[in-house]
Amino acid sequence: MTAFATATAFFHACEGLQGWQGCAQYIADGAAFSAQCEPLVDISSVADYCEWMAGLGNGPLPGCGYTLHSSAWDEANRTALFFATFNGKHTGEGGPVAATGSETHTHYVYAITMDADGKVCAMTKIWNAPWALKELGWA
Repeated sequence: MTAFATATAFFHACEGLQGWQGCAQYIADGAAFSAQCEPLVDISSVADYCEWMAGLGNGPLPGCGYTLHSSAWDEANRTALFFATFNGKHTGEGGPVAATGSETHTHYVYAITMDADGKVCAMTKIWNAPWALKELGWA
């Protein structure tokens, strides 16, 4: 499998709410996660982010999903980019308030860097979290 194919498989597993168990095969030990958005500031590993996503879809936003619009591979930097829209409705238990019934449709980008062995070694999520939180009635 090429590095881009692995990054693509990881993207779909993570966004498909498979959690760490479904994503671990694609991830290098100690893979770092970063995001400059409030809900994710305390998450620093890809493993923890995978679990966070699964928790979101198995808690406050059951059945949440995504629409992938575009993907690209930068061979020189061994980085894959995925541009998508997250779709979720707060009907489940959890979240900062009782279920609002409100929906969000927010754009985001994953920048996934692959190591020499073809595994995810770093990931950055670019996401307008305040927009999503406002749409969900959480802010």
